[in-house]
This record gives sequence, C-alpha cells and structure tokens, in this order.
Amino acid sequence: MGHWALGIGHWSFSGASPPLPLSPSASYSLFPALEVKSSLLPALEVPYSNFVKLIDMSDKNESYKIVSDNRQARFRYEILETYEAGIELKGTEVKSIREGKVNLRDGYALIRDGQAWLLNVHVSPYEHSSDYFNHDPRRTRRLLLHKNEIRKLIGKVEQQGLTLVPLKMYMKKGLVKVSIALGKGKKIHDKRESLKERQDQREMARAMKRY
Repeated sequence: MGHWALGIGHWSFSGASPPLPLSPSASYSLFPALEVKSSLLPALEVPYSNFVKLIDMSDKNESYKIVSDNRQARFRYEILETYEAGIELKGTEVKSIREGKVNLRDGYALIRDGQAWLLNVHVSPYEHSSDYFNHDPRRTRRLLLHKNEIRKLIGKVEQQGLTLVPLKMYMKKGLVKVSIALGKGKKIHDKRESLKERQDQREMARAMKRY
C-alpha cells in the first residue's frame, strides 16, 4: 500500500494507510516533522467530502526525482512541444546520474538515420570505478522514442527549422528519462523579456520572504 496524506483545512497529516476514521490512539505526522495525536484534532463536524482530502503520494514523491534542469534552454528558446524519452546508458553513467552529476546546459538532440541522439551532455565519470571501466563524459547517447514521435520530429525540425534541446533529466520509477523539447530560437528582445521576467520573479520571492 502506498503512502497516504490527510489534509484537514491548511494542515496535512500522513500515515502508512488511509487514516479514516481518525483513531484517538493513533498518531500522524504533521509536515514537516511534528508528531501529533489525533485526539488533539478538533472534532470534524462537517462532511468529509467538504473537509478532508486523501491523496496517494506514492507515485509523486517516491518514483519521480529531477536530477538536472536545463534552465538556459528556456532562456534561449521558445518551447513549443515536449517529449519524454528513454536513454541508452552505461552502468557507470546511471550511477553518476543517480548522484546528480549531469549537466544538460550545452546539450542538444539530433535525428539521424531514423534514430534520436543526445549530444554534448556531460555526465561525470563515476568516482568509484576505474578509468578502464568508466565512460566518456560527453559521448553521444541514443534517445528512446516511438517511431511515430521520431517521424513527427523529423518533419518539424527539417521543415520548420526548429531545434531539439533537453529540458530535464529525471528518475522515473527507477529509470532515467529525458524531457526533450522542440524549440524556436528567441530574438534578442525576447531574451531580454525572459530575463526581465526572471528578475521580477526573484524580486517577488525576496519580497515574500521579507513579508
């Protein structure tokens, strides 16, 4: 059974199983790190449907983890479409990626001979392996996409002059996945607008912290 979270008003409680009805002797975790007894909770006088939400958290929190985020791609390109791709990796590459030692910033993708390839993405050598068994950090790696997705990408890249860029690399149910995007290069004034939006967001975040 997955991990469940119980939301009451603005509070969240978690347990190993769905915690309804609330037991006076049971304890639940109050995020981020407090333990409370259900007897301390106010009596629930309204219907559960209006007051209580049960959410299965297992898929979101336990099986998805971002290991690299290419923010520069969103600054350089207008993102039009995204695709989820698998990727062929060596054992030492998987181990390094699990430790977050990957950089997508200079990476890009190409379609060649009916296959999708990821180029210039840096995956650091695995520290606990000898040079003989380790990988080339910037080697070309094959992306795993469905044939109909590849055909669609070929048409858009060749006919519309779009670029394929990696946005994120993440772990999904134990497998390494790459989010790749069809992007259109931004003009100078578009990049300035993106930069201004980022600055506005940072200023807003700082103002919220002060508040």
